[in-house]
Amino acid sequence: MNKLSTDQRRALGALLIAVALHVCGMLMIDGYGSGFSLRAMLVLASLLALASVGQTLVIILGGIDMSIPFVIGFANVIAAQLYGDGMSFWLVCAIVLALALIIGALNGAISGGLAIHPLIVTLGMGTIIQGSVLLWTAGFPSGSAPQAVSEFVSIGGSAMGLPVPWLVPSLAVVIVAVTLLLARTPYGRRIYAVGSNPRAAVLALISPLGMWTLTFAVSAFFAAVTGILLLGFTGSAYAQVGEPYLFQTIAAVVIGGTALVGGRGSFMGTVAGALVLTELNTLLIGFGLQPSLVQAALGVVIIMLVSLYGRDPHVSTRI
Repeated sequence: MNKLSTDQRRALGALLIAVALHVCGMLMIDGYGSGFSLRAMLVLASLLALASVGQTLVIILGGIDMSIPFVIGFANVIAAQLYGDGMSFWLVCAIVLALALIIGALNGAISGGLAIHPLIVTLGMGTIIQGSVLLWTAGFPSGSAPQAVSEFVSIGGSAMGLPVPWLVPSLAVVIVAVTLLLARTPYGRRIYAVGSNPRAAVLALISPLGMWTLTFAVSAFFAAVTGILLLGFTGSAYAQVGEPYLFQTIAAVVIGGTALVGGRGSFMGTVAGALVLTELNTLLIGFGLQPSLVQAALGVVIIMLVSLYGRDPHVSTRI
């Protein structure tokens, strides 16, 4: 029998933590294990996991994307405004996703090409995006999503006879696709190579600049998808809708065992991390904690996990 890799052990550990938290919730809070509660947590975890796809890839690459919440808000507001003006929603999606790809590509090209830390670049780009959206809408965005999008993410929806909306099985498809992308394609091998040792990657004829540009573009794409889906989930446009995802995407990635130093990690681990965060957040709210205390508790968890995983030596120092 093959032994589990470090990434697999960490992903499994995160999944076990999620299960343990759920059992605690069922034992201590009435209705925690109800069908509605389960569906709600699955929907919230799925949205977080989708938003974290790009963060997973970027961190494996050796970077970090702080523009994700701003792109989520950008996509949320732009999609609502354009659809509210009478434009076809499919055309709206095409425009929003294309703009997101350009934003992400700029993040990666500037960070990789000019050797500027991506934290600075993505925060700066995010601020520009948020300011532009507020300027365009004068601070009062309007519009909504079509009924089909609302049903896609509705907690009360069903898909293929299952008591969950289409969002949940769609995430399962994304999990398979991203896992295969990382494990079985040249892109997957290259992203781990650049994250492990950029200099060695160049000698292997891999372009770090190209990988950074492509990966950050993918990150912005999934952030925009999340923003559009959140429009259907909440029913109205809100420029700050992505704010909770600023650190939650990073936390989900870290809890799932992806190393902040790059070169190691998996999307399966990130999904497990998203489940842990959703369970923990729901559990703390169920205990009656105020939102500020919930945020503080989540911050403590993030610091503890970063102290464990973030101190790992870089792969290049162990080769």
